[in-house]
Amino acid sequence: MNSASEYTCEYVEFWNETLAEKFDRFQDILMNGLSYHSQVPLGRLEVAPGSRILDVGCGWGDTAIALARKTGSEGEVLGMDCVDRFLEDARRRADVAGLTNVRFVGADVERHPFDPEYDLCFSRFGMMFFEHPVVAMRNVHKALKPGGELMFIVWRDIEDNPWLGLPKQVVLDFLPPPGEDARTCGPGPFSMSNPDVVRQQLEIAGFEDIHFERNDGPVEVGDSVENAMRFQLALGPAGEVFREAGEEAERQRPQIEEALRNALSPYEQDGKIVMGSSSWTITARRPAG
Repeated sequence: MNSASEYTCEYVEFWNETLAEKFDRFQDILMNGLSYHSQVPLGRLEVAPGSRILDVGCGWGDTAIALARKTGSEGEVLGMDCVDRFLEDARRRADVAGLTNVRFVGADVERHPFDPEYDLCFSRFGMMFFEHPVVAMRNVHKALKPGGELMFIVWRDIEDNPWLGLPKQVVLDFLPPPGEDARTCGPGPFSMSNPDVVRQQLEIAGFEDIHFERNDGPVEVGDSVENAMRFQLALGPAGEVFREAGEEAERQRPQIEEALRNALSPYEQDGKIVMGSSSWTITARRPAG
């Protein structure tokens, strides 16, 4: 089966060449600090024992492992991600958990040749980054059995996510916004925040029974002000502004870091930086007929 490195999509290359190391560096924040937004929908999700499940953009494997436990030993979970580095951790984590019903494959879900064999497709913050969202949705549609369910989690507007919006505004006080030729991780974390747009995309891709559930809650974005500041300058909207500004950003780094510390300090709770966040849990179904 193809590995992610065999694909030449610009976004896939950017994830593997630039973002993977940064995501690994802040794995605890991204996997555990933001976990509220997967714990709530996964806690409510009912999975029939023996189900076959596809986890899109599975990252370090924590959601795939949770799904493997839900479906039981007779079921099977395939975790798929375009970043090979993430999957190395996922495989180790599954081995430690002693699970034999989950496996991980490096591939670009948008282009992977699926057969209709899955009862459920799940994705936590993976669908937002596809180069061609409708094409990706159509391919996920192909992967599902007739009547199969899609559940995916995406961020709502940046205005509803101060953990990303506030740092971006701080950095923009010093640096210009990224240009049109900026290298990115894909359409971006807020590309599926508009329910009307996403509903239309899903309908074009062939889905029905589409529902949106808002999920608001706290996220931990650092175990200290310093760690939270470094996280924001490495990833997300603030990190993109900083990265694309290049030498000018480095020249102003001391002032920008101090401004971020001042902005994040009021959110400190028991040493951790806790901020507000908001996501959509979106469900849809492949028609049974």
